[in-house]
Amino acid sequence: MTLSYERILVAIDGSKASEQAFKEATAVAKRNNATLGLVHAIDTRAFSAVTSYDGAMTDKATEYAETLLTEYKESAIKEGLENVEIFIEYGSPKTVISREIAKKFKADLIMCGATGLNAVERLLVGSVTEYVIRHAPCDVLIVRGTAPDVETV
Repeated sequence: MTLSYERILVAIDGSKASEQAFKEATAVAKRNNATLGLVHAIDTRAFSAVTSYDGAMTDKATEYAETLLTEYKESAIKEGLENVEIFIEYGSPKTVISREIAKKFKADLIMCGATGLNAVERLLVGSVTEYVIRHAPCDVLIVRGTAPDVETV
């Protein structure tokens, strides 16, 4: 039995981890002749703490997301992919990716970069990747990239 994917969604946030996930997602999409979805979720919760919020922050975040995803889309097309879709959404990245966009895009695979957070930071902040693993309606592949450094206590 050969497993193939037709609609691959990759989370892009501008980090090295998401860049590695994008590269792997592009390769998987090419092998499967799949449609690649690129998603960037703008975390609007961060703006609620700013008392002088006037929409300029959202505009800058949206502009950054558009530029970032356009560059990734162009790169995927240069690699030979024909079907690449872009999604810019607002809200909590973990719920936007795992619940909203995955269903809207009809993803059968979500690819994410592994986080660089340690156990304490994950406990306090929460991990988008961990949440996606637990709540996605489809398979999830975590791309590690290079082996993480081991810290000694």
